[in-house]
Amino acid sequence: MRIEIKLLLLITAMWAGCKADKTEQTQAQRLIETLKSVQAKGTLFGHQDDLAYGMKWSYIEGESDVKRVAGDYPALFGWELGGLERGDLKNLDDVPFDVMRQLAIKADEMGGINTFSWHPYSVVNGKNSWNTDTTTVKYIIPGGSRHEQFKAQLDQIANFFLQLKTSDGKLMPVIFRPWHEMSGGWFWWGTKLTSPEEYKTLFRFTIDYLVHEKGLTNMVICYSPNSGFQTEQEYLTWYPGNDIIDIMGVDDYQHPSTVDWPGQLQKTLDIVIKTANKNQKLAAFSETGYENIPDSLWFTDQLGKAIEPDSIAQNLSYVMVWRNDSNVHHFFAYDGHPSEANAKSFLNQPNIWLLNDFNKNKK
Repeated sequence: MRIEIKLLLLITAMWAGCKADKTEQTQAQRLIETLKSVQAKGTLFGHQDDLAYGMKWSYIEGESDVKRVAGDYPALFGWELGGLERGDLKNLDDVPFDVMRQLAIKADEMGGINTFSWHPYSVVNGKNSWNTDTTTVKYIIPGGSRHEQFKAQLDQIANFFLQLKTSDGKLMPVIFRPWHEMSGGWFWWGTKLTSPEEYKTLFRFTIDYLVHEKGLTNMVICYSPNSGFQTEQEYLTWYPGNDIIDIMGVDDYQHPSTVDWPGQLQKTLDIVIKTANKNQKLAAFSETGYENIPDSLWFTDQLGKAIEPDSIAQNLSYVMVWRNDSNVHHFFAYDGHPSEANAKSFLNQPNIWLLNDFNKNKK
């Protein structure tokens, strides 16, 4: 009799655990389905750190450079986690993590989407992501001498994500975009110091640990190499697998020396979109911009032209420009900037969606 009771309790506990897991899985799936529901209708516009600070202001409730220019908030809000892994109170761009948490929750409550990148410090030499003097990846993947220290970093990331909850206590759905631009040589997880196989192991372990050990089943995962690939095969060189990736993206910035950026970008996005469709994934232009926007018509004549073809516009889930920092640089227009009117014109196009457009059209 006691054995039967214990067995019944065990089955009940297992069922409850599966039910809880299913609930959290639904959070990520809900975001994926939402993005799928608006695909071909509109491309969401995003901006890094939009609610935190902008040109000539910081931490003013309700402020946003995008809203100042276009009259509405972006539909996608980008955030950076670098520094969190070592217990810092602020991220690489001096945004307090406690404030970031509050603003991300606010963005979710408004109906927007939050996406998080991560530029971690190396546990091998203690230096930032851009230091490529020391090999790191092979020492932090399973079997490496610094693997346990790396797991401690992931614990910090998990603790932050576990605090992102809706008003009813559920984990918020978020896009997580770790280990980005690996196809370049400027990060310690990039081509200079890491093999594709080591990279895939790192990516897979990161997601497996956060999801299965820490319960972060609310994460939608984005893969985003830098541009420069010419074929689908090159694009997939670092791809960690269909079982853990939900969004296929790419990062690409315009530079003064770039010739025909829209034309080059169209070819790049075409590869991303065709590969994503083939693998039944969403496609995104995960990070872009033109530093300090020296071209007053950049938004319509460069970015707009690049994503204008139907083959791109009807398949691209979102495009996100980088941050506006008065002390460093800016990638979106602001009050009085020469590109202000052009940025507004770009965002007023019916197929480019800000927050109100997104909320009115999503299911």
